[in-house]
Amino acid sequence: MDSAFTDLLRPHLRFLSTGEPLAADASLRDLGLTSMQAIEVMFDIEDRYGVSLDDEQLNDVTFSTAEHLWRAVDQARTSSAA
Repeated sequence: MDSAFTDLLRPHLRFLSTGEPLAADASLRDLGLTSMQAIEVMFDIEDRYGVSLDDEQLNDVTFSTAEHLWRAVDQARTSSAA
């Protein structure tokens, strides 16, 4: 994960304290990410990285942790660059 990605997620995680690092394996739901905010995160990802996640990636596993979501974003970036 890069710092721009964690900065993108941070405003959507109301239970992540300011200055607290975002652990790659932390549950995004436990940190306050709701299904509605997940949609906002997708729009933010599209704006920041210029990629869209495939429909099969729009699931609970992808949005379970920052690491899972980052892998999906990174895969989309790699696919779009090819």
